[in-house]
Amino acid sequence: MKEVYLILMLLALTACNSKKKNTSSLIETKNTEQEIQKRLNGREVVKKLEELSYFNLTDSTDLVEVKSEFEKAYTNLNFFQGPAQEESMTFKDNRYFWVDCEELFEIGGITTYLDQVKPTFKKLGLKLEYDNEQNQQNQNSWKHSIRLNGREYSAFDGQFSNQDWGIAYINFLNMLNFELKKQDSKEQFYPIACGNAGMFVLLTPEQFDFVKKNYPNDSEHPTTMTIWKQRNGL
Repeated sequence: MKEVYLILMLLALTACNSKKKNTSSLIETKNTEQEIQKRLNGREVVKKLEELSYFNLTDSTDLVEVKSEFEKAYTNLNFFQGPAQEESMTFKDNRYFWVDCEELFEIGGITTYLDQVKPTFKKLGLKLEYDNEQNQQNQNSWKHSIRLNGREYSAFDGQFSNQDWGIAYINFLNMLNFELKKQDSKEQFYPIACGNAGMFVLLTPEQFDFVKKNYPNDSEHPTTMTIWKQRNGL
């Protein structure tokens, strides 16, 4: 009788454990479903971006339009981008920037794009002065440098290859980010795309984390320097 009793007890315990596992599995599934259902809508995304001070560099006259376009871009396309000035490649949020990487790589191009980002530095209360652009070129290689805020930077230094545009793009963002860091700014420029219609964007770490969690993780959205270089073979 004792043996029968023990067997019945073991069967009861096994059944209880099985129910607990099933219940736990159901709870996990339900929690996952709830997380999926909690996906923010366009208005909520814009509200969160506002809380993270994304729009603090946007001119007050453009603020309503910029927020509206960010909401539409997220709702309709799941895309992180706002409007640009009419007949211009200048974005109204003063964080996004177009870049023609071919032009950036060429003589004079780096100054062109420094001119574009300088107003954003000014809005942040930061200094961005540049001069002494130097070029040494032969048939196979090129050494290109410029001075920012009194510091010399290499815009390009090496043999010509099919990676020239990408190298110039990364060097450009790195020199800007170094100047931001030297002036104790939390903001950093994040790469998106390089080409004749390239882009990059200025974000705080908190803004970047929010974008990564709520937008696609692809080549059309901001990423880290390390990941961008890996994607592009640099």
